Amino acid sequence: MLIPRQKTPNLSLQTLDHGTFDLTTEGGERGTVICFYRGLHCPICANYLKELEKRVADFAERGVSCIAISTDGEERTRAMADKIEAKSLRFGYGLPLSVAKDWGLYVSTSRGTTSIGIEEPALFSEPGLFMVSPDQSLYYGSVQTMPFVRPHFSELVGALDFAIANDYPARGEYTGEV
Repeated sequence: MLIPRQKTPNLSLQTLDHGTFDLTTEGGERGTVICFYRGLHCPICANYLKELEKRVADFAERGVSCIAISTDGEERTRAMADKIEAKSLRFGYGLPLSVAKDWGLYVSTSRGTTSIGIEEPALFSEPGLFMVSPDQSLYYGSVQTMPFVRPHFSELVGALDFAIANDYPARGEYTGEV
């Protein structure tokens, strides 16, 4: 389990148009939003990523970079980026399932062809949304076991405004006896 205020796992992978993404050298002044999505086969992911695409500039204004990542290969990732008409959102691809598990993501098995007629991979990770501070410590995290009910990016932008204005620390950091 990832713990707020503690270092997240390393994350380095290829992106569609921006070379290698490496969390250890990512340059966001206030951090990075990492949106792990299920893959091209997921229509809910496409809608979710469209919303993130609309908010990339809002995050950038606050010193936060954004990336969407899945276990899909380059071809399926390109198809997703094209599908949502991405112009600002970076896409990383080829997330190893072992790294997905390091991030606390759930892994699912294929159920065949989805409602939009695209075959699910044999194994893929379920969604997760993280904000990682510049020192690579976890600031915010949310993971799902299913594609449904995800955090809203507009709320995350609003929470970020509050956190900046009030120097609000990451919460959930206690690991002692209870």
